[in-house]
Amino acid sequence: MSALKDLYSPAFYEKLSASLLDTVPAFDRTLFLERIFTADFEQKELKERMAHTTAVLHTFFPADYPAAVALLKTLIHRLRLDFRQEGLEFIFLPDYIATYGLDNYDASIDALEFVTQFVTCEFGIRPFILRYYEPMLAQMERWSLHESPKVRRLASEGSRPMLPWGMGIPALKKDPLVNLKLLENLKNDPSESVRRSVANHLNDLSKHHPTVVIGLARQWQGNSPETDALIRHGLRTLLKQSHPEIMDYYGLDSHGISFSGFRVHTPAVAIGDSLDFSFEIENQGPARTIRLEYVIYYKRQQEQVSRKVFKISERSYAPGETAVIYRRQSFRPITTRRYYAGKQQLAILLNGAEQAAVDFELLGDS
Repeated sequence: MSALKDLYSPAFYEKLSASLLDTVPAFDRTLFLERIFTADFEQKELKERMAHTTAVLHTFFPADYPAAVALLKTLIHRLRLDFRQEGLEFIFLPDYIATYGLDNYDASIDALEFVTQFVTCEFGIRPFILRYYEPMLAQMERWSLHESPKVRRLASEGSRPMLPWGMGIPALKKDPLVNLKLLENLKNDPSESVRRSVANHLNDLSKHHPTVVIGLARQWQGNSPETDALIRHGLRTLLKQSHPEIMDYYGLDSHGISFSGFRVHTPAVAIGDSLDFSFEIENQGPARTIRLEYVIYYKRQQEQVSRKVFKISERSYAPGETAVIYRRQSFRPITTRRYYAGKQQLAILLNGAEQAAVDFELLGDS
């Protein structure tokens, strides 16, 4: 699997330089490629390559910023023809606006609205929110009513309190009410990508302001199947945390669920292998929804423990219905998690109620 930074490949720059040759006056294709492929280019990560591309492009663009923005729009028209579809590699375009247009608010906002319809400007917009907080809040509310779903998505995604990879904006985390009108405008949006962004926005808010999000969920409940699905996705962190109000909201009660036969089949697991376990449940009450999850308490350094919840299923069970559940959890090394050998724990969640945890041993590499 190639690294994400390899989106900025020689083939990409060759094709990009052809588009620039057709749009940028006096563009020197050979010089552009020489400036891109510096001696340290291979060591640069994704965001470094993005910023590097921005800086090199700037050397060929007009020093006058409004003129540069006009040329940027012309370039995008050309890119639509040459590349047919946008990709993440084009995030250097909004980065250009954020890097060189922060002192020119009006021209930059117009450019962001245009560019985001080609490649998302959710990262490029963050410096503008940080500097022009109140005007940008008003602008994003206006964008939430825009005819383009990509602009409407920017309104929600760009103003998320905890946007992954995005510049942090403390004021967005502090005030949970600041974007409520914007979210209200988008909760029934016909675009699935916009609704997904609203769900992610709610999920961000839930991590610091769960009561506000739960209140919104109750207000929006039953508005439409799409809005109910949006709410569900937006409450996912609170569901994983078995937040009492959320469990009550969805009627997830553990009383009357029999749990038995819990067994770890691989009590000693080598890093690179899998933990196998099974258990049985019985619904001893009326028909109901049962949400099944399991928890791994991972050992960390200095005797610390981290808790990670994994969903098994969530479905309706008839009175007296039983199910035998088998699961396998991989301990194959991944870049986002480091494993530490030693005693770990596994537990099962039945509608948010944790059953007795059992120990297992994580060994070194197999």
